[in-house]
Amino acid sequence: MNPATASGSSGGGNRSQRRKLRSIERVDGDTLCIIFSFLDLFDLVRCSAVSKSWNMIINRSRLLHALYVKKVGADACHSLIDMGRPLSAILEDMAMRRHRSSLVEGSYYVDQWRGHTSGVDQCRMKMGLILTGVGDKVMHLWSSENYKCLEEYSLSDLAPLVDFDFDESKVVGLIGTRICIWRRRGNRSIFPSREGTFPKGLCMRYMDPEAAVGCEDGTVRVFDMYSRSCSRIIRMHSAPVTCLALGEDQLIISGSSLGSVAVYGVSSDQNVAVLKANDRTGIKCLCYNPSSQLVFTGSTAGYVACWDLRKMQSLWATRVSTNVVYSVQCLRNDTSTLVVGGIDGVLRILDQNSGEVLSICAMDERKARLTSTKSLFGSVERKLVNRLPCDANISDISTMGRPPIKCLAVGMEKVVTTHNSKYIRLWKFDGKVRN
Repeated sequence: MNPATASGSSGGGNRSQRRKLRSIERVDGDTLCIIFSFLDLFDLVRCSAVSKSWNMIINRSRLLHALYVKKVGADACHSLIDMGRPLSAILEDMAMRRHRSSLVEGSYYVDQWRGHTSGVDQCRMKMGLILTGVGDKVMHLWSSENYKCLEEYSLSDLAPLVDFDFDESKVVGLIGTRICIWRRRGNRSIFPSREGTFPKGLCMRYMDPEAAVGCEDGTVRVFDMYSRSCSRIIRMHSAPVTCLALGEDQLIISGSSLGSVAVYGVSSDQNVAVLKANDRTGIKCLCYNPSSQLVFTGSTAGYVACWDLRKMQSLWATRVSTNVVYSVQCLRNDTSTLVVGGIDGVLRILDQNSGEVLSICAMDERKARLTSTKSLFGSVERKLVNRLPCDANISDISTMGRPPIKCLAVGMEKVVTTHNSKYIRLWKFDGKVRN
């Protein structure tokens, strides 16, 4: 792989990428409608989320409506719409049911490729893109479809990367005790102007226009991306802040090394609640589902717990492992399934509402059928594997095939994982059953 570097200016590879983007933007709406007409319902829904212009073309052409009528029949379609439900909501429900079915019951395979020169343990996935890093001096942005490295962000002259996040226009990283912004296919900037202006940061989350940094002293520091200043300092814990989540409803949710979860309301400028975990062990990871207003945490003792923020009460706690849970995540708008990964290298699918373990997926090098493909993007190994019974003895599975899952991110019918190694794994699920 030889991706272009985006540490200060765009290289030749990025110029080539921009030319490709401009060429597809020049395709007129009528031609795009013809192309879109060859897609199935769910692929068309994905295309409608690519950009505002594509969304407008697809909605004006009524292609989604036509495909939905074809799938369920005209009478069923009209009855649902007559009940006051917009087609977009109906399609979203269908997509989430398909997502759950694929994760819980469908077959799956794992694509693995070498993405870094040394071990990395963080990943994020949004808009069909995967960003990986933490552990070496570079972040890579990948396509989740063909694993091509689209952009590279260098940290060669910076302090170690602690955490990062991204959106369609920028990558934001926590670098030592400073915030660094990389403009997509553009320049880099760093603030504050000098080191040591705030305590050591342990985690960070970004939601435009603000980045929140969880610090070793128990505070969360909120930075405005445009004024490049600290807009507020929030005392949330008496112990280090180990993980964070941000809500569009102006909530900051944080977990601590002492096992508590704190909820802060930005609009009211006050702490809303402090939630205590039953097992009293450190909170290692956390995610917030704004669709259901549920908070999920993973602990150092292997517990996954759930709280309902509407009632500020615990719903359930399940011990899924004998050791640390590193990552818990769910797909945005999915109120059904939760994906969990930890030190035992097993991917578990849980029911969000009950904590029941619905499915267990793990690599087994002794049984996996291996294929390897080479392309312009490098070598990709495909491993076909089977699901395990929920009561399976994990110790019977070779540790070679299940390195610790240090981080995971969930997309539609897919999960990306990093393992503090040079390799990245993408688990792709579908609703088909293989023998």
